[in-house]
Amino acid sequence: MQSIPVDTSRLGVLRCAVGPEPKISDFETKEVKKDRDGNTIYSVAVTVRQEGRRVSVIEIAVTGEPKGVVEGAEVRVTGLDAFAWAMGDRHGISFRAAAITPVPPGNTTATTPAGKTGAA
Repeated sequence: MQSIPVDTSRLGVLRCAVGPEPKISDFETKEVKKDRDGNTIYSVAVTVRQEGRRVSVIEIAVTGEPKGVVEGAEVRVTGLDAFAWAMGDRHGISFRAAAITPVPPGNTTATTPAGKTGAA
C-alpha cells in the first residue's frame, strides 16, 4: 500500500472530535491493534475546517496514546500520510500520523486565517 504525504498546513483548523481510543483489530474478541513493535495503535477523530468549506471529520491512526488530546481542543498533526485501500467491493482512504499533539493555549491557528487582516 502506497502512502501519500499530506500537507497539514493546507488543512486549516484541526480539532479533536473524539479523543484517543485504542484501535480494535478484531471486534469479536475485542483485540487491540498493535504495530510491529507491539505498541498500541490509537484512533483519533479530527475535524478539518478549511476557510469557505464545510467541516469534514477524518479518523487518524497514531502509535501510542496522544497525551493531552481532548475533545474540542485544537490539535497539531505531524507526519500525516493517506493510504488508499480496497477490500472486495469496499474502498476508501485511511490516515496515519507520526504524532497528534494539543496546540498550546494562545498558539491557536483559528484566530486569523492566513493572508487575512482584521480590517473590514
